Amino acid sequence: MELRERNGGVLFQVKAQPRSSKSRLCGEYDGRLKVTLKAAPVDDAANRECCALFAKLFDVAPSRLSIVVGMSSRNKTVRVDGISFEEVSRILLREVSVK
Repeated sequence: MELRERNGGVLFQVKAQPRSSKSRLCGEYDGRLKVTLKAAPVDDAANRECCALFAKLFDVAPSRLSIVVGMSSRNKTVRVDGISFEEVSRILLREVSVK
């Protein structure tokens, strides 16, 4: 899994699976973080849910997260602001190793 720091934010790649039984971080899949999302990919609901899931994980406001690439794709690049690169790395490493 690759993390990048750019202009004060941290970027990482996500593989999203909408219309799942529950929303959760599943671990690493093909160099990306795999998440399942309960929401359907209709009216941006799955994208909002994806950001909300990571906002809760990183303990930041949902407005601090954005999808910068892949709004209409399962493969997304997510940007988080308001948290350090080291903190994002530590949290994701802990969560992926638990799965």
